[in-house]
Amino acid sequence: MNILEVKGLTKTFGGLVANSNIDMTVEKNSITAVIGPNGAGKTTFFNMITGVYKPTSGEILLDGKSIAGFKPHVVAKQGISRTFQNIRLFSEITVLENVMVGMHNHIRGGLIGTLLQLPKAKHEEEEAMKEAYRILEYVGLADLLNEAAGNLSYGAQRRLEIARALATKPSVLLLDEPAAGMNPKETNLLTNLIQDMCKKYDLTIILIEHDMKLVMEISNHIIVLDHGEKIAEGGPEEIRSNPKVIEAYLGKGAVSLA
Repeated sequence: MNILEVKGLTKTFGGLVANSNIDMTVEKNSITAVIGPNGAGKTTFFNMITGVYKPTSGEILLDGKSIAGFKPHVVAKQGISRTFQNIRLFSEITVLENVMVGMHNHIRGGLIGTLLQLPKAKHEEEEAMKEAYRILEYVGLADLLNEAAGNLSYGAQRRLEIARALATKPSVLLLDEPAAGMNPKETNLLTNLIQDMCKKYDLTIILIEHDMKLVMEISNHIIVLDHGEKIAEGGPEEIRSNPKVIEAYLGKGAVSLA
């Protein structure tokens, strides 16, 4: 069953074509990697799916319903959440509060109800805090819930971003270079976390990543972009030996993608 379909997605900035006529089909509960050299158009592609950019043309269907051109907060309410290439946490507030921010769409009592300490709003907030703690426990940050987010290690901040995204209760989670800057131990923890999240949270995951070992280990399907166009797609073994992919990464004459 397909949860996300992208058809003919194109984005231009003036005369610059950032993405050209990209198609993608994503199966529910799968892990799909979007890879390609720097400047291939991967983040622009994510930005269109999540509503940061409006596509110049093309369709984006979530569970068969068009979401192309929707604002980011509307896309989030439809069930798509994301992390960013550059960490975007609220560094001055606590780890727990950062996760609570991700829950605001699901707290119906609203700010006024919380300020007035209305019983329903208070109950919702208490339940949200319990869920936030469970998520932090899951990603291994429960012991740091009262720490300012800016004081966390780089790898811990990456996991906190994932925790905040999980708090939005997504059906599709987009991860933009989640392993960037991580050491081998942190990357190994992340690899296990991504694989487990699909099952525990009934998620479909799409990730941009340059760590080919991670990509080949966890991906069910891989899309390869170069100069804004899709040049290949398939399973890990198929992509590993694809001549177009090898040339895009390593240049002509190369024989293998590690």
